[in-house]
Amino acid sequence: MSSSVVDRPPLLGSQVPRVELVPAQVRSQVDDAAWFSSRYGMVPDEWQHRVLRAWLGESDDGRWSASRAGLAVPRQNGKNGALEIRELYGMVALGEKFLHTAHEVKTARKAFLRLAGFFENPREWPELAGLVDTVRKTNGQEAIVLSNGGSVEFVARSRGSGRGYTVDVLVADEAQELTDEHLEALLPTISAAPTGNPQIIMTGTPPPPGTAAAVFDRTRSQALAGESARLAWAEWSMADDDDLDDPQVWADNNPSLGFRLGVEVVRTEREQLSDDGFARERCGSWSRAVTAGAVDPDVWQAATDVTSKRAGAVAFALDMPPEASRVSLAVAGKRADGRWHVELVQADEGTAWVPDRVAELVRKHKADGVWLDPASRAGALLPELTEAGVEVHTVSGRQMAAACGGFHDDLTSDRLMHIGQPDLTTAVAAARRRRVGDAWAWHRRNTDTDISPLVAATLARWGLLQSMSATRRRTGVVI
Repeated sequence: MSSSVVDRPPLLGSQVPRVELVPAQVRSQVDDAAWFSSRYGMVPDEWQHRVLRAWLGESDDGRWSASRAGLAVPRQNGKNGALEIRELYGMVALGEKFLHTAHEVKTARKAFLRLAGFFENPREWPELAGLVDTVRKTNGQEAIVLSNGGSVEFVARSRGSGRGYTVDVLVADEAQELTDEHLEALLPTISAAPTGNPQIIMTGTPPPPGTAAAVFDRTRSQALAGESARLAWAEWSMADDDDLDDPQVWADNNPSLGFRLGVEVVRTEREQLSDDGFARERCGSWSRAVTAGAVDPDVWQAATDVTSKRAGAVAFALDMPPEASRVSLAVAGKRADGRWHVELVQADEGTAWVPDRVAELVRKHKADGVWLDPASRAGALLPELTEAGVEVHTVSGRQMAAACGGFHDDLTSDRLMHIGQPDLTTAVAAARRRRVGDAWAWHRRNTDTDISPLVAATLARWGLLQSMSATRRRTGVVI
């Protein structure tokens, strides 16, 4: 008897950006640049080669086809490597002058040290060392000046950081922090480019909420709108409906995943960062929608009726947060006007109270047992509930998604009411969405607030709906 292990292909980052704009070009110097940088140990990744092709594309007049270029890619993927190749090739092979700017002094300093390493190693690369005129290491005034006229100067951005410089290429790293004030000081540095072929390159990640750095965001908007024939843009970013917990989404938005960026590192980030932070910093999300809750607070407020009462049959459901600190028990019923009524019956610490309390309510209201999601932490209560004589109904992942979608549809269509309980309202405000196939369900991961009251209310509505459907099939009577 023999057995074999099926090897699954490793999860590797996508080398193609989700958003890409490349100006028309008749040729590109990318292959020359890649060959040149490879001589010094910098072999561009496939995605870096793709980006550099746009940056180094030429029009039929010999000028850069992209006078402006933007690269948005999550951190630790290697955007600095692409910049180093562009700068090394440009200053050595083309004699270009660069001004490399960053938001922080330490970032500019690190970029200088990396590039300077190529020119301060005469034993390994004597031809580069032989080109050096000056390597200036004064903090805040770092520069590499070559005898062929090429140079790179490094500065941290400020109101006057561009004054006194005349260069061919302006690099704005950490572009998510680039303000209009910075740009006004820096842009004139390339107005009289010595080569007559100016270019500005911006690299970074989506700007954080509340930032005053509008330049990168505005440049992206211009790229998406196709408003500039000479703007190149490459962006690795998640779509609005992508699932933050799906490793394939991580791979789609991190070209270096599986190469220099480990999957387990990203998994750990997912566990520690907020949804908003992970979406922006690791998945490149530009959407403000990712910060929005799954339920419009105005819609929830409009569904408040402190006098709301259920009439007729009811269903009970319960849920627990992942840390199992408390249990939420909810009920759902139909009102006299036909709308749904959902209510939080009890939410208390611990689990000891649950079996007897649920059994009592089921007997009192002649309910058809209790509903829960066995894949959630509440699944641990199933044996105790069964021992207490309670019939337990469970839902699959797709049924949970259907329950969430139905709850939301009824809420937004004025078919569901609640009495304004603070715990339930707080849970609704904190809930996010996670994708389940083509549908979605409430999302609790990395949420400091307990959303189990909402999950329980959602399952209670679903449970009663199933009981009503079963009764209708059995008797032909609509209840």
